[in-house]
Parts: sequence; structure tokens; C-alpha cells
Amino acid sequence: MQVVGYDSLDGGLYLAPGEETTVGENATGDGFGAATADPTEIEYLSLDAGDELTYRLDSRHCAGTIADEGHYGCENDDAPYCEYHRSTWVCARCKGTCLKDEMDCFDDHAIYLAAFAPDVFKVGVTKEWRLDTRLREQGADRAAHLRTVENGRIARELESELARELTDRVRVPTKQAGLHLRVDAEKWASLLAEFDPFDTFEFDYGFSLDSRPMGETMAAGRVVGTKGRLLVLDNAGTTYAVDMRDLVGYELREGDSDRNLQSSLGAFE
Repeated sequence: MQVVGYDSLDGGLYLAPGEETTVGENATGDGFGAATADPTEIEYLSLDAGDELTYRLDSRHCAGTIADEGHYGCENDDAPYCEYHRSTWVCARCKGTCLKDEMDCFDDHAIYLAAFAPDVFKVGVTKEWRLDTRLREQGADRAAHLRTVENGRIARELESELARELTDRVRVPTKQAGLHLRVDAEKWASLLAEFDPFDTFEFDYGFSLDSRPMGETMAAGRVVGTKGRLLVLDNAGTTYAVDMRDLVGYELREGDSDRNLQSSLGAFE
């Protein structure tokens, strides 16, 4: 099985069986490379607290493409995606000047602040109807809905202005570093005092940690929980945080990992 995607909202991995590939135009018609001619079914592996994962990571290659009809595999070496299956969401680069041939973001958009423990505060925008979803996908600890505007262009302009003082991007290692911490309530309250938010949010991901987990790429251990892209596992007395995106492209084999993993001091107590 190959990991071909992940679910950062509910916590899960999308798996597809390995298939022989044919060389030629790939199934989506967006380039040339090695790709399966016929789609295969995708299996969803939920990552619920208490589940035991017993997989070792084998070779890694391009994760191919997921379409409505299934998964199209690819054997190109680049991972998680080769040049033919790599995509960029152009709206993520928008600063208010539309980068598409024709603007199409006419839904109401929410401008929000997201807090990541202990004191990293991010400004962002999303369609208003999926605000709660977007915040959970990012693994935000707290958030505030600042304003609703009539389209994405206006929202991106305002986001760009606020990002001069805050930030509009928080990397996964920064989120991992705060997994065992709480948001600095005083700093968060001080920031919110500069605005007049419509609403505020606090999120519970169903687990708490006493110490910072070790960063690792693995799929073996007892699931503690998920928080955005981060999968938290207990393995041999050590707690690990895995960026699920780093698993994409890997072939999984049944059996405990045969790698030498870095352990925390608690594993030897």
C-alpha cells in the first residue's frame, strides 16, 4: 500500500494499492510521466486515539493523482509528487490582485486570527462557511473571527496588511514545538484588544502532553491523537509527532519499524 494523501480535519491517511505503471501521458492529461492507465480504489485509514499502527516505511515515490474515479499511481522518484502531479493552489499566493485568468472567489470570506501555543499568532482568510473547518485543519488552539467581507480579493488585501505586523504562515515544526504547551492567555488577550472580533474559538483535540514530542517520520505505535497535519504516536515509551505530509508517497509494509528511532529520556526511566 502507498500513502497517497492525508486528512488533517478528522485525522486519517488515504492508501492505494501499488500498481504497475505505463509510460506515456498520465491519466489526468497534465503532462508526461509514468502513471497507471486505470484508477484504483482508495482505502481510508482512520487514526483514532488508541489505534495501533504496525507499519514500516518502504520505498518512497510520487503519490500520483486522486480523481473522482479513484487513484492514478506514478512511479517517478520525486516525492511526495513529481513535476507532473505537483500542484499549487494559486489563491494561496494572492495578495489582493487575482492571479487567475478570471476572478471566481465571490463567496463571503472571513478574516481570522489563529493562535498556536504558546504565542504564535497568524492572520488568515477562508470562505466564511468553512471557518471552523479551516481552523481545525491547521491545528489552531484558539482563534478569533475578525471580519466578513464580500469576496476573496478584499479579504486577501486586508490579510496582507495585517501580515505586516503578524504573520500569515506558521510552519509545522513551530506547531510541533508547542504541542505540549498552552496558549499564553495574556498575550492572546492583548492582541484581541486591538480588534473587535465577531466571535472567538477554543479547540480541543482530545489529548494533552506533558513534554514536547520527538519529531519523526514513522507509522508504528499507539495513536495518541491528531492535530491538523500532526499525528502523535507512542512507541516504546517515547512520544513522537509525525507530519502526515511527510508520509505521502511511502509504501507501507506490515510489521514494526526496523529503523533506529531517537528516544526521549522518559523511555529509560
